[in-house]
Amino acid sequence: MASIAIVDYRAGNLTSVKHAFAEIGHDSVITRDPSVIAGADRLVFPGVGAAGASMAALRDLDLIEPLRDFVAGGRPFLGICVGCQILLDNSLEDGTTPCLGVIPGSTGHFAAGPGVKVPHMGWNPVAYARSHPVFKGIPDGSPFYFVHSYYPLPASEKDVVARTQYGDTLFASVLARGNVVACQFHAEKSGKMGLRLLQNFCEWDGKP
Repeated sequence: MASIAIVDYRAGNLTSVKHAFAEIGHDSVITRDPSVIAGADRLVFPGVGAAGASMAALRDLDLIEPLRDFVAGGRPFLGICVGCQILLDNSLEDGTTPCLGVIPGSTGHFAAGPGVKVPHMGWNPVAYARSHPVFKGIPDGSPFYFVHSYYPLPASEKDVVARTQYGDTLFASVLARGNVVACQFHAEKSGKMGLRLLQNFCEWDGKP
């Protein structure tokens, strides 16, 4: 069975992601060891947390280049929540934070208003902009669980797989480029459809 590494960056929802993989019959390892990351067949960067703190932890742990090298190697990479945002060039969270630069773009911030609370928290439908293997068998408009105040602003529409409406903001909730796919929602907390997404990721060959 292919090895799955979950990046330990001193924060996040690591054990929940590991338990979700176990529920669908896949072993995974939580690690901050560059050699384990380099040898993995699949890599997952989960969230919870802020982009600035996440990037600072990656710098302290000397994991920035190992993550970039893994992506460059063409193996499947999944970003979840803040793991989606750190793939962009930068984030407005914690000031302007330089990120991994895997997908060109930055982030926006929700504006609170009547009926719009920040952070965006709860179940919300995801509408496809295009197909992707990781969403095989998941109906268009399926709800997933979100917890976030910032959202991706990719530079190219070609990198958008799906969008979600929150208040007056229609934002990119799923990004993909090459062997990288990233969701702003928490797949590991999204019930049956979230588990289907993780199973699809385990079966994905990393090709668009």
